[in-house]
Amino acid sequence: MGRGVLVAGGLGLSVVLLVTAAIGGLAVIAVLGIAGGRFGCGPDGGLGGGAQSVDGVEWTGEQTENAATIVARVVERQLPRRAAVIALSTVIVESRLVNVAYGDRDSLGLYQQRPSQGWGPPARVLNPVAATDSFLDRLIALPGWHTMAPGTAAQAVQRSAFPDRYAPQEGPAAALVDQLWVGADNPVELPRGTDSSVTTNAQLAASVYACPDSGGAGVPLPTGPVDPKKLPAGFTPPADPVARAAVGYALAQLGKPYVWGGTGPDGFDCSGLMLASWAAAGVALPAGTVSQKHAGTSVRIQDIAPGDLVFIPGSLGTAGNPRHNGMYVGHGLVVNAYDTTRGVVLQPLSDWADKVTHIRRVHTPAIAPAGTPAPAVATGAAS
Repeated sequence: MGRGVLVAGGLGLSVVLLVTAAIGGLAVIAVLGIAGGRFGCGPDGGLGGGAQSVDGVEWTGEQTENAATIVARVVERQLPRRAAVIALSTVIVESRLVNVAYGDRDSLGLYQQRPSQGWGPPARVLNPVAATDSFLDRLIALPGWHTMAPGTAAQAVQRSAFPDRYAPQEGPAAALVDQLWVGADNPVELPRGTDSSVTTNAQLAASVYACPDSGGAGVPLPTGPVDPKKLPAGFTPPADPVARAAVGYALAQLGKPYVWGGTGPDGFDCSGLMLASWAAAGVALPAGTVSQKHAGTSVRIQDIAPGDLVFIPGSLGTAGNPRHNGMYVGHGLVVNAYDTTRGVVLQPLSDWADKVTHIRRVHTPAIAPAGTPAPAVATGAAS
């Protein structure tokens, strides 16, 4: 179930073992071991290896996870390494690599893109992969972008009122890219006229991540009255429109594959499903379970409501460091990206109850939650 890692660093590359793994039906090359660069896989894990110090700059687990997501998307689209440096230098300036729900006027997300200026709806600009695609589309449309200074190229895309801010972040951005980039600096170009946002190299992109797959739910998926891929008859969505949008998005993904680092639309990991679902409702979430367990406010299990995030240790985590989460959707059910064999499924909350470590409410409904009351479940969890 775990996916290995290939990390290219400035000091060379040490590969311990190559294996082939099947992820979501696709064969990918998994590389196990630690690279010769400066990134490792810290105790808080995540796509970017958790909290790291790179060239004297301290980055949190959330920041390295977003950096890895951006670099992976550049690699996936087979764009030059320079595109990753430009994108990261832009995001360091705009949001310090944090997926924020605020900014100047209607600016949102990693890149502080403005829906009113044609960057797309909040659901797009709050999704790190979709926002990166929007940035890259505009970047590669610039004639000669690959020969521009990164600060010049970033400004040409962003059109900031403070154009001098980007260039100073080229160094920190390049240092992050050094730890994550794989392959040649200038990969073989796609055929002329190919839309690189559609035709991508997902296998190569998977090797960017600094940590292997953090595992699946780690709880049995029993046979019983709950169909893991289908809503029960009489299901009632939450009355609050924001929660309804998030729950509806999550449920629409039932049956899609589990993909490490995936935030949709074709595949998800557990925290990626939570991020994308709430982005669809216009609510920003941080990347990764390690960061999401601090989002919003704590809720007791007896007060759980549709849309709340539910955390369990998963197959590789602990009570103090849960590595799997899902969304309570009402009617005693949790939707989650279960693992690479099952994909996105529904499970009874009762199957998770004695393992729940945290419950977080990331949106306060304007009206009282409606629908089926939360089930009575014996547990002392939620912090």
